[in-house]
Amino acid sequence: MVKYILKRLGISIVILLGVSLIIYTLVRLMPMNYIETTYREKISIGEISEEDYQNLLKLYGLDGSIVAGYFRWLGNMIKGDLGNSFKYRVPVTQVISEHMWVSFGIALVATILQFLIAIPLGISSATHQYSARDYTVTVFTMIGLSLPTYFFGAIVIKVFAVDLGWFDPSGLVDTGVTYANTFAGQMQKFGDIIYHMILPITVTVLLSLGGLMRYTRTNTLEVLNADYIRTARAKGLSEKTVIYKHAFRNTLIPLATLLAGIIPGLFGGMMITEQVFDIPGIGNMAYQALLVGDIPFVMGYNMFLAILTVIGTLLSDLMYAVVDPRVKLGK
Repeated sequence: MVKYILKRLGISIVILLGVSLIIYTLVRLMPMNYIETTYREKISIGEISEEDYQNLLKLYGLDGSIVAGYFRWLGNMIKGDLGNSFKYRVPVTQVISEHMWVSFGIALVATILQFLIAIPLGISSATHQYSARDYTVTVFTMIGLSLPTYFFGAIVIKVFAVDLGWFDPSGLVDTGVTYANTFAGQMQKFGDIIYHMILPITVTVLLSLGGLMRYTRTNTLEVLNADYIRTARAKGLSEKTVIYKHAFRNTLIPLATLLAGIIPGLFGGMMITEQVFDIPGIGNMAYQALLVGDIPFVMGYNMFLAILTVIGTLLSDLMYAVVDPRVKLGK
C-alpha cells in the first residue's frame, strides 16, 4: 500500500508540472495582459509613456519570454511563494484561504443534500424499472442535465427574489445591516448567511441531482442482474434486505470514482453559480482575476485545483479497496 501511494505521488508530481506549464502558457497567450487591461485608456490617451509601459511589464514579470516567466514562477512556487495577486494586491495564498471557505460551505451542504436525495431516488428508479416512478426520475434527470446554471439561476432569482420577494437575489449578508461583535450578533449574521444561501444551494442541488441519479440507477440495474442477487432472492431474503444489504454495497464501488471530482469541487468553488448570485467565493474571485490576466492568482488557483484533483483521485483509488476487498493496490 505504501509503495503504491509513493508511486502515485511521484507520477502526480510529473502531472502537476505538465499542468502548470500548460496553464501558464495559455494565460500568457491571452490577447491582453494585466497591464494593458488595467492601463488601456491611459496608454491610448498618452498618460503613460512607452517607457513607463515597459517598466510596468518588467515590474509584473510580463516582459520576458513565456519559458523564462514559467521557470521564474516555478522557482517561487517551490519555495512556497505563489506571488501577489495583480488584481487583489495581496498574496495569492491569502485570497485563496479567505474565500475558499465560502465556496466550501455552499458546496458541502449541496453535496450532502445531493447524495441524500439522488442515491435513494436512483435505487428506487432501478428497482421499479419502466414504472411511472422510473420515467419521472428519468425526465427529471434530463431536465437537470440540460438546464444551464446561469439560465436556471436567473429564473430562480426572477421568481423567488424579484417577483415573490422571499429571498435576496445576491450576496452573503444584508449589506444594510451592521452585526454586533457579540454572540447574538454573530448568530444573527450566521442566520442571514443561511438565508442568503438557500437559493444558490437549491440551484446547485437541483442541477446536480440528474447525473448522480442516472449514475446510481445504471449501476444498480447492473448489480440487480448479478447471479448472487438471484441467489439471495432464492434463499427467501426480503427484497429490502437484497437491495440495501447486498446490492447497495456493490453499487457504491463505481460511485467511489466520484471522490476524484468531489474534493476539488468542494474547495474550488462554483464559478457560474457564484457569478449569478454574486457570492464572494473562490470561483468568483478566480473569474474576476482571469478577466484581467492576473497570472499569479490564476496559476495559484488552478494549481490548487490540480492538487485537490490528484488527492481526490488517490483517495478514490483507496476507496476501491475499502468498498471492494477484491481490489489489491499493492501490486
